[in-house]
Amino acid sequence: MNIGCHVSIAQGIFNAPQRAADLGAECFQIFTRSPQGGKAPALTPELLTEYKIQNTKYYIQNTYIHTPYYINFASANNRIRYGSVSVVRDELERASLLGARYVMTHLGSAGELSEEDATKKTFEMLIKTLDGYIGSAELLLENAAGSGKIIGSTFSQIAEIIKNVNHPKLNGICMDTQHSFASGYDWRDFENTLKKIDSEIGLEKIKLIHANDSLTELASRKDRHTHIGQGLIGEQAFKKIVAFAQEKNIDMILETEHDEVVADIELLKSFRTK
Repeated sequence: MNIGCHVSIAQGIFNAPQRAADLGAECFQIFTRSPQGGKAPALTPELLTEYKIQNTKYYIQNTYIHTPYYINFASANNRIRYGSVSVVRDELERASLLGARYVMTHLGSAGELSEEDATKKTFEMLIKTLDGYIGSAELLLENAAGSGKIIGSTFSQIAEIIKNVNHPKLNGICMDTQHSFASGYDWRDFENTLKKIDSEIGLEKIKLIHANDSLTELASRKDRHTHIGQGLIGEQAFKKIVAFAQEKNIDMILETEHDEVVADIELLKSFRTK
């Protein structure tokens, strides 16, 4: 398994591999467009060639793409829902061109809809997103921290959505350690938490891990990342999470601030067994 972090594509996506390597990353995550909105920069043949050259040059093992923040498959607003379908489908197509393994997305918030109606809207929109899609990149659903009427804060709800979508390119999750902790999954009680996740969705559905410690307490419903060992999940829990990821060959991506992400990467690497 590989350990990496989120990096910027400023001044060109082909700069991401060197940025990742400079931080000690073996894999990395990017946005291929502004996460706040706007048109996605074109992926020309020349740019794609240079990107792949740089990935090889810097020994990057895997690339992952995160969808923009504004995705909301559960919105009562048709424009927002169908806009989300368009953007996520485009990200899958772009990921396939780039040779990325996975695109991960949050699902959105129910807003004025009931949880049942919002969940139904979500899998209906995901079915539209994947209709006719034959690219190489697969879609992962990321668990949320649980604030408000957010969709996907429990693994059982995500499992229901994946089952209803029933598409070969949607068969897994990106598990965020901080979001799950904020939603009541206590990584300090490691074995019981693994059993709970296994019973809700199946451990085999975990395809990627976002490794983030938590500034806020268990079941806080707040999305507040911090550096590994500086939060309430703690180093001992992350040693067990890394061992699990290594056993299952699951890459880990840090989403902590770059001021100390090098230390985070080195710490997680030190938890690996040879």
